[in-house]
Amino acid sequence: MRAVLVEEFGVAPTVVQRPDPVPAPDGVVVAVEATGLCASDRFAWRGHDAGVVVPFVPGHELVGRVVAVGADVARARVGDRVLTPFVQGCGRCATCAAGQAQVCPHQEQPGFTHDGSFAELVALRFADANLVAVPDDLDAGGAALLGCRVATAFRAVADRGGVRAGDRLLVLGAGGVGLAAVLVARALGAEAVVVDPAPAARQRALDLGATDALDPAVGPDGVRAAVGGDGPRVAVEAAGRADSLALGIRALRLQGTLVQVGLLAAEPTVPVPDVIARELALLGSHGMAAADYPRLTELVASGRLDPALLVTRRVGLDAAPAALAAPPVPGEVVVVEPSR
Repeated sequence: MRAVLVEEFGVAPTVVQRPDPVPAPDGVVVAVEATGLCASDRFAWRGHDAGVVVPFVPGHELVGRVVAVGADVARARVGDRVLTPFVQGCGRCATCAAGQAQVCPHQEQPGFTHDGSFAELVALRFADANLVAVPDDLDAGGAALLGCRVATAFRAVADRGGVRAGDRLLVLGAGGVGLAAVLVARALGAEAVVVDPAPAARQRALDLGATDALDPAVGPDGVRAAVGGDGPRVAVEAAGRADSLALGIRALRLQGTLVQVGLLAAEPTVPVPDVIARELALLGSHGMAAADYPRLTELVASGRLDPALLVTRRVGLDAAPAALAAPPVPGEVVVVEPSR
């Protein structure tokens, strides 16, 4: 098979021939239709993820068809069109049994713990616990994004943040997860106010339905004024920036909640006095378990949420190395389609 191979951190990868993967007894092999280029792929390529070793094939946000099935798999068949959450819980431990597979201590992650989906084929573990069926008529690029950034945004907004119809959500960062949070908020009957330093990213958020899009220079008072009332009850930090995290905390109303999903390259300084004095909550959110997908896929099936709206550029495998190594373009969401 052809695949994108990272042989040295921070150095542009190459497209090479690799042996076709074979399924583990509890796994499957999927022919990749599309895979998203996510911010965490760039983190891994730069060497910021301690669990990743070179050489490796990046990619974790995918959709495709099953082409081989392990001997112990009961729920998948060759030909099934599937996606998987990027965190593949083992399905057997107490954490998974409690419905929290997104923090499974035995988890696997394609593109991080083993070769990923920037390839024609990808092997996936724990198939019975993780594969999510995908309708044939769903756009491949949009479907791929359900594996990470849309699911991550959905759980951060709906579950960790508890956003309800009529709420006005603060979204810090208009990258892939932040823009997905705008779509999720709208699908839930809420509104989103976005903060991002890049004018192009702010415009992209407005195009996707954000109520307002602000430069962070407006500060906490400006954010509260745009949100209205006493400020946001819930904020989602999706930029992975220490200044963005601090701004979100300072903009929250009394006893508000900030959900952190953005990956930070270094430990941030958190304004703890604000957290204490105003009894704020700072929560982490790490993807979403496969068991929680029906609520998300129902929104997609109903037409209330179209993940394909996020896609701005589609490239083939030959263009994927340059796309991975290039600085991210504000508001851009890239999908790799190996057959291109």
